[in-house]
Amino acid sequence: MRTHDFDYILPPEFIAQTPAEPRDHSRLLVLERSSGEISHDYFYNIGRYLNAGDLLVVNRTRVIPARLFGRKIPGGGRVEVLLLRQMDEKCWECLVGGKGLREGALISIENGPGARIAAVLEGSKRVVCFDDAIEQYYAAAGHVPLPPYIHNEAVDPERYQTVYNQVPGSAAAPTAGLHFTQELLAELEAAGIQKAEILLHVGLDTFAPVTEADPSTHKIHQEWCELSSETAGKVNAVKAAGGRVVAVGTTSVRTLESAAALSKDGKPGAFCGETGLFILPGYRFQAVDAMITNFHLPKSTLIMLVSAFAGRERVLHAYEVAKNEGYRFYSFGDAMLIL
Repeated sequence: MRTHDFDYILPPEFIAQTPAEPRDHSRLLVLERSSGEISHDYFYNIGRYLNAGDLLVVNRTRVIPARLFGRKIPGGGRVEVLLLRQMDEKCWECLVGGKGLREGALISIENGPGARIAAVLEGSKRVVCFDDAIEQYYAAAGHVPLPPYIHNEAVDPERYQTVYNQVPGSAAAPTAGLHFTQELLAELEAAGIQKAEILLHVGLDTFAPVTEADPSTHKIHQEWCELSSETAGKVNAVKAAGGRVVAVGTTSVRTLESAAALSKDGKPGAFCGETGLFILPGYRFQAVDAMITNFHLPKSTLIMLVSAFAGRERVLHAYEVAKNEGYRFYSFGDAMLIL
C-alpha cells in the first residue's frame, strides 16, 4: 500500500465554490459495497435507501470563527492566526502566518485582545496565549475559516454549519452533515429512522495530504471527541435488532470506531478524549454499517478511510464516475452514500 494508490486527478472546475440551495438538493451517489453497483439520486431522497430502525449518527460540533488577523508588536507586520485546539482558558494551538513569530513575540489582534507566542511547534504551528479568553471576542474579531480551495468569500458563514450544530469547537465543518435540512430530518424520523449524536471537534489536519510514501508511517492528527452513554446505548440496541448504524461523515466514523476499539467486545461504550485512530484499508469496522460522506481530497486520510470501508478500487472508480456525471467535489460539493 502506497500513498500514490489514493491519488486521482481533479480539475479545479469540479471543486464546489458554493453550497447547493436548498441544502438537500445536492446530488447523491449511492455505492453498494457488496456489488459495486452505483446509482444516482438527490440527497432529499436519501430516505429511499434507509430503513425503519436504522440509526443516523451525526456530529453536533459547531465551527468557530477561528481565523483572526492582527499586527506584530513592535513593527506592525501583518499576522494571521488560525485557532486549532484549545489547551486551557487562554492558550490555543494555532497555525500562524507572518514573519518573525518566534517564542515571546507579541501580537495585537484586530478587534481583540493582545497575545503572545508561548511556544514554537512544528512548521507554522504555535502555542498562542491571549490576554483574555478569545471566545468573548469571536463576534468582533473572528472569521469563519473556509477551506483554502473555496475562493468565494461571499458565502453565508451559516452555510458552513450543520443545522443541528450545538457545541463550538471545530476549525472546519463536518461537511457530510451540511446536506441535511430540519424538514428532511423530520421526514426521516417520521419514517422510523432514528438519530443519535456524537461530538468531534474537527481540526484542519483532517484535510492535510499524506506526504509520506508509505501511508502507515503518517502521523495521524489527534482530535477531541465524545460518545455519550446514551448514544452508545442506541448504537448497540440498533445493531442487536438488526438495524444499521449510518455514520454521517468521517468524524462520526472515527468517533464510533474509536469507542469500539476501546471496548473488549467491539461494542462502543461511552468515551471522551483524544482519538488518534488512523483507518486504512485492512481495518475491520466494528460499529459502522453505512456511511454518508462527501468526495475527498486525493491522498488524504479521509479518502483512505472511505477506501477502507468500501474498497480502494471501488472508491476510485466511483470518483471517476462522479466526475463523468458532473458531480461537485469537496466541502460544498455533493454527497455519497455507501451501503
